Amino acid sequence: MSASKRTAWAVAAAVLLPLAIAAPAAHADEGKDAKDKQPKPPATMSAVGGALLGKPGTQVQLGAGAPVLPKELSARSWIVADAESGQVLAAHNSHWRLAPASTLKMLFADTVLPKFEKTKNHLVTTQDLAGMGAGSSLVGIKEKQTYSVHDLWLGVFLRSGNDAVHVLSAMNGGIPQTVKDMNEHAAELQALDTHVVSPDGYDAPGQVSSAYDLTLIARNGMQKPDFREYAATSRAAFPGELKPGKKRETFEIQNTNRLLTGDFGVAPYQGIAGVKNGNTTHAGSTFTGVAERNGKVLLVTVMNPSSKEQHAVYKETARLLDWGFAAAGKVTPVGELVPPASARTGTETGAGSAGGTGPAPGKEAPGASATGTAAAQEKSGGVGIALSVAGGVLVLLAGAVFLVNRRWPLAGSGSRRQRSRDSAATPDPDVNP
Repeated sequence: MSASKRTAWAVAAAVLLPLAIAAPAAHADEGKDAKDKQPKPPATMSAVGGALLGKPGTQVQLGAGAPVLPKELSARSWIVADAESGQVLAAHNSHWRLAPASTLKMLFADTVLPKFEKTKNHLVTTQDLAGMGAGSSLVGIKEKQTYSVHDLWLGVFLRSGNDAVHVLSAMNGGIPQTVKDMNEHAAELQALDTHVVSPDGYDAPGQVSSAYDLTLIARNGMQKPDFREYAATSRAAFPGELKPGKKRETFEIQNTNRLLTGDFGVAPYQGIAGVKNGNTTHAGSTFTGVAERNGKVLLVTVMNPSSKEQHAVYKETARLLDWGFAAAGKVTPVGELVPPASARTGTETGAGSAGGTGPAPGKEAPGASATGTAAAQEKSGGVGIALSVAGGVLVLLAGAVFLVNRRWPLAGSGSRRQRSRDSAATPDPDVNP
């Protein structure tokens, strides 16, 4: 090689070699920076339910034979709890106050649902639908049309309709009154991480909840027969627009809970019985689900998975449910779902007397008998949901048996409560920008 060619190669090498060496390092730095930019939980959080729940990171105490937690978990916050005993089997940043998206509609329903008979009709006005956020999820309510309360709740639970939430809020005295009621009810439930700004869960400054609170709210809500009915309904007929001289048509709506109805890449989860999903720009995907297997009922909440996996919030929930059923009885609880404040003081709030929080210790649940069983069959769009009351325990079968005691145990009580259950018949998603 000539001297001139050797000089040219040397110059090229001097330029290109540093670039080749630097490229991987730059890529690694970008990945590190991206990781560093991920929000981190507060160093200390609420300790409601137990001191371990106030610590950042994953909290679990595995015993002999207990399976390890799933590796494919990317959520900022999650929790696995026994729906009946209230024991928290495992948690990850469960008190991190995050945007809840439409899972906040569980609190809306738990607060407002007892106030109106489902047969009550309401003529929708323009003002009822005012103030909804741009791109809100809608069920398709039209002004100057009449809807029953039952219709409106189907719109809330199945389609996560912000229009249905706004109409029910108008019936409840307006948005400000409903927000006030929801914040008061959250305080009564000891859901102290929760602050409501908009009753539909639409992103709003200062609107937060936590995996712990959403699980607490779901547990309370699932003790209401109507709440359970709507949460477990997969499909229903919804009223269309009534036109002069014509019979009012209906259209089918489907529940946006993909673990209930299934979707491409997501199979219905065996034993699922509700409850609510959400998705907004700020909150990401959120979900609270309840399921039963072999007489064990679990509640799982997952908030804002970072995984690029399609339907990650449902898949991570399913993994945690599978783990919880396998780990039950093999782990030491890391905390508990606390009872409502009124249950601790022996008093009942207005919401409680209407079925909002359940009776105080030592009092029978309304309509419950310690020895008898009552069953009622409800239908939504041809879908039947069997409900029973047996020995003070409400029972739901929606591909599973759901049991929740109407009496709240005393805080710190480790005793296992006696359950009685009856068989019931098996009954036949949410984007809120």
